[in-house]
Amino acid sequence: MMLAMFWEKRCTVRRKSIYSGIIPVVAQQLHRENIEQVVKEALSVGGVSVHELAAIATTVKPGLALSLGVGLQYSLNLVNKYQKPFIPIHHMEAHALTVRLTHHVEFPFLVLLLSGGHCILAVAQGVSDFLLLGQSIDIAPGDMLDKVARRLSLRKHPECHSMAGGKAIEHLAQTGDRQQHTFRLPMQQYRNCDFSFSGLQNLANKAIIQKEKEEGIQEGEILSCVKDIAAAVQHAVAVHIIERTYRAMLFCIKNSILSSKNATLVVSGGVASNQYIRKGLQTLADANDFAFLCPPPRLCTDNGVMIAWNGIERLRAGLGVLHSTDGIRYEPKAPLGIDISKRVEEDSIKVPKLKKDMMVSILKSNLVK
Repeated sequence: MMLAMFWEKRCTVRRKSIYSGIIPVVAQQLHRENIEQVVKEALSVGGVSVHELAAIATTVKPGLALSLGVGLQYSLNLVNKYQKPFIPIHHMEAHALTVRLTHHVEFPFLVLLLSGGHCILAVAQGVSDFLLLGQSIDIAPGDMLDKVARRLSLRKHPECHSMAGGKAIEHLAQTGDRQQHTFRLPMQQYRNCDFSFSGLQNLANKAIIQKEKEEGIQEGEILSCVKDIAAAVQHAVAVHIIERTYRAMLFCIKNSILSSKNATLVVSGGVASNQYIRKGLQTLADANDFAFLCPPPRLCTDNGVMIAWNGIERLRAGLGVLHSTDGIRYEPKAPLGIDISKRVEEDSIKVPKLKKDMMVSILKSNLVK
C-alpha cells in the first residue's frame, strides 16, 4: 500500500472570482489546516494504518513552493516517525504514467501533457526515463483559457456562473460559430514542438475589445457574440496543439524513437478533459495509425491517485526509493527528462500540408457548428 501526498494548486480556493487565480499564502494556510484530516481519511478509506504502508510518495516538484513545502514537511515527519521509505515524485511524470494504471501500455509512448500550468510533449521510455520534445515557451493552455474566460466575464453568464474558466469556454463553444472569428495560429514559422499561448490570448483580448466597442458595452458586460468568440478561441488552441503533436509523431517515427507498427499517443492533464481538443487529437492519432489513450477525466486533473501510482511504479522498479531523507528539497521549477527539443528543431520537419488541411477539415465538419 502506498500513501501519496499531493498538495498542489488544484487543492486551493480562488479569491475574488472563480477565475482570479491562486493566492499562494492562502493556499499554504489551507494546506496546513486540512492535511492532517485528509491523510486520516485516506488511511481510513484504504483500511490501512501507516505501519502497513510499503512507502510514502510525495510531490516535490514542480509546483507552488509554499504548498509543496507543507506536503513535503508533513510527509518527512511521517517517514521519520514510522521509518518508511520515501519516494519523491515529479508532478508531470505522475501525469504521464497515470495511463498505465488504467490501461495496459508498454514503453515507449508519446505523451502530451495539457494543464493549467504545463503544456509538454515527451516520449516516455521508462518509469523515470523521458525525452522532452517541446513545451510551452510562455503560458499553458489551461491558464490561457481561464484568462480569456475572465476577460469575457463568463462568471456572469447564466450558463457558466459555477464553471471553471476552461470548462465555461468549452460549454459555450458548443453552440458558437467559430468561423465568425479567425485567430492567427502561433509559431507557424518554427518547425519545432514548442507551444505558445500568450500571443493567442492577446489576439482574443483585442477581438473582445473591438466587439465591446461595436456593441457599445463596457468591460464586465456579456457580449452578444460571446459563444462565437469562445468557439474560435477553443478551435485555435486545438489546432495549435494538434499541429505540434503531429510534428512530434513524425519526428519519433522518422528517428525510430517509436515504432510505426505499435505507436501510442497518451494525452493527460486537466485540459485533456476538454472533449473538443481530445476528439481532435483522437482524429490525428487515427489518421496516423497511433493508438490513442487518455485516463478518465477524474484522473486527468491533479489528484493524489496519480502520485500514489507513480510511487508504486518507482517502488516496483527500484527507482528513486530513498531510505534517507537528508537533503530532500522541493523544487518549484523542474524540467521533465532529457531535453532533445533542439534535435526536433534541427530536423525541421514540415507537417504535410495535405494532412494538415485534412485535420482542420475534420475539425470543422465534425466538431464545430
